Amino acid sequence: MSIADVSSFLSDYVLVVCLFVTAIIFTIATRGVQFRLFGEMCRLLAHSGRASEGDAPGHGAGSVTSFQAFAVSIASRVGTGNLAGVATAIAVGGPGAVFWMWVIALLGAASAFVESTLAQLFKVKGDDGAFRGGPAYYIMKGTGRRWWAVLFAVLITLTFGFAFNTVQSNTIATAFEAGFGFPREWMALILTAATLVIIFGGIQRVSRFSEIVVPVMAVAYVLLAVVIIVVNFGSIPHVFRMIVDSAFGVGPAAGGAVGSALSMGIKRGLFSNEAGEGSTPNAAATAAVSHPVKQGLIQALGVYTDTILICSATAFIILCSGMHLEGHDGIVLTQKAIDASLGTGHAFGSIFVAVAIMFFAFTSIVANYYYGETNIRFIRDSDALIRLYRVAVGAMVYFGAIWSLDLVWGFADITMALMTLCNLAAILTLGRYALAALRDYSAQRRRGLDPVYRSSTIPGISRETTAWPD
Repeated sequence: MSIADVSSFLSDYVLVVCLFVTAIIFTIATRGVQFRLFGEMCRLLAHSGRASEGDAPGHGAGSVTSFQAFAVSIASRVGTGNLAGVATAIAVGGPGAVFWMWVIALLGAASAFVESTLAQLFKVKGDDGAFRGGPAYYIMKGTGRRWWAVLFAVLITLTFGFAFNTVQSNTIATAFEAGFGFPREWMALILTAATLVIIFGGIQRVSRFSEIVVPVMAVAYVLLAVVIIVVNFGSIPHVFRMIVDSAFGVGPAAGGAVGSALSMGIKRGLFSNEAGEGSTPNAAATAAVSHPVKQGLIQALGVYTDTILICSATAFIILCSGMHLEGHDGIVLTQKAIDASLGTGHAFGSIFVAVAIMFFAFTSIVANYYYGETNIRFIRDSDALIRLYRVAVGAMVYFGAIWSLDLVWGFADITMALMTLCNLAAILTLGRYALAALRDYSAQRRRGLDPVYRSSTIPGISRETTAWPD
C-alpha cells in the first residue's frame, strides 16, 4: 500500500466523518458558543494585548500575553494552507471545496473552543513563570493515561515539527522559483539557517516575531483580495454560484465531484484552520489569562480569521481569474490567478505571493517548531533532546524545500489524520470540563464580573489544575 493510499483512506473517510461528528456535538453542547459569543470573542481580543492581562493569576516574567498566544497560533494556521492548500483543494475538488471549508470552520470553531479551554485548565507553570500545555497535558491530567498522552506528543512532533514544516518550506521554495527563478537548493539553505536562528531563541522570540509579522502580512493579503474583488465585482455572483453548485452537485457536477469537493475542502480546511487538530491548544496554554474560557474564545475566533477571511480571499482570487481551469496547482495557481485577475502580466502576482508566502510560511515553521518542543518536554524535559530536535527540524526544512509536492503533502496528510483522531477522542472524553468552565464564565459575566477562575471551581479536577490559584 502506497503513501497515497494510506493518506486517502485516513483523510478522505475516517477523518472527515470524525471531524464533522465532533464539531456538531460541541456546537450543540455549547449551544453554539462560536456564534452566540462572537461579540465577546472580539471584545476579548481587543483587550488581549495588555501585559499578561494584568489580572491574570500567577503570571511570571516568562509568560506571554493572550494576544501573543493568539498570534503564535495564527502564525501556525496562516501559511501554506491559506495560499497553496486552498489552491490545491480547488484544483482537485473544484469550487465546491470552498463551501466545505466554510462549513468545517463554522462548526469546527466549537471544537477549537473546547480544546483550547482544556489546554488552559490543565496547563502547567515552569520555574521561569512561563506556562505550557496542550493535548498531551490534558490527556495525562484529565484521564491519567500517560501512554495516550505520549502517543499524542509523538504524533504532533512528527506532524508539525517535521511533516508540516516540509510542506511550508516546499511552498516557499516553489514560490520563489516561480517568482524569481531562485534555485530551490539555495532557498533551502537560507530557510534552514533562518529557522535555526529563530527557534534557538525560545517561545518569547517566536511570539514577538509572530505578533508583528503575521497581522501585517494578513492585512496586506486581504487588501489585495479586496482590490481583486472590486476589479472583478461583476463576476462575484457567478463565483458564489460556482461554489454552491459544485458543493451540491448542481449542473455539470456529479456525485463523485461532490465527494471530492467535500473531502478536499475538509482536509485542506483542517490543514489551514487546525480546529480540533490538537495543535493550537499548545499555544493557547502559554497565555496568562484570568479564566480559561477567555483564551478558548479567542482561539475560536482564530478559526474564523484563518478560513472565513484569508482562505476565502485566496478562493475568490482564484475563482475570479478562472485559472483553476488551466491545470495549475498549489502556490503556482495562486500566483497566476493574481496575475490574471489584475491583468498585470507575470511579475506582480508571482513576486507578491512569493514574498507573502515567505512571511506566512516562515512564521508557520517557527510556530510549528514550538508545538513539537512543548510535547518533547512533556515526554522528557531534556535540553540535550531539545537541541537535537532543533537540528532535526532544520534538516526537515531543508529537505522539504527540495522534495516533490506530492511526497510532502502525502506525508503531512497521514500524520495530521492520526494526530487529529487522537485529539478528537481526548476532547470528547474531557469536553465536560470545558463545558463546566463555560458555565462558570457565563455565570460571572451575568453578574457583571470580569471572570476569574479558581482551581476549586471544578472539584473533580482541582488536584490537576495546579497553575490556577486555590
